[in-house]
Amino acid sequence: MSYLDRDTYGIYRSDEDTGPGPRLMGADTLIGEDVYNRQDEDLGDIKEIMLDMRNGQVAYAVLSFGGWLGMGDKLFAVPWQALQLDTDNKRFLLDVSKEHLKNAPGFDKDDWPDMASIEFNTELHSFYGTRQNVPGGVTASGSVMGTGTGSLQSDPGYGSSVGGGAGNTTGSRSDSY
Repeated sequence: MSYLDRDTYGIYRSDEDTGPGPRLMGADTLIGEDVYNRQDEDLGDIKEIMLDMRNGQVAYAVLSFGGWLGMGDKLFAVPWQALQLDTDNKRFLLDVSKEHLKNAPGFDKDDWPDMASIEFNTELHSFYGTRQNVPGGVTASGSVMGTGTGSLQSDPGYGSSVGGGAGNTTGSRSDSY
């Protein structure tokens, strides 16, 4: 289901030049959003968005993958900067294959990890090739959240000076999503 379908206030249906979205979006409209990879494979959907209350940023999206009709699903914390909003197709993109995601550190819905622990953060960011506490951080593929075609931030001022490679923060945005 698209964020347009969950838009109870009509903030995303207006002209692109007016209103807050999709540059600023309500978290509740993103719950349930589909996640695909660049090979156009369905990776699941967003079940929860985790906020870092210390710095006021989105830390992770919790992705549900596998199972059937909600049973047997495995949950994965995906660093927010590893996701890209594809406004053309009204979904998120995650630059990993299904096989790679199957090996991601995951958890059961009844047994959540301590997502604030240093060990969890290190393992997770290492797996996805992202950097901790870096808004708009560079992924292992060199992409920055929001710089792809049809992305959330399509204007050239965002990420335009970012080079490829994990760990490069040159030109990182100072805003957070």
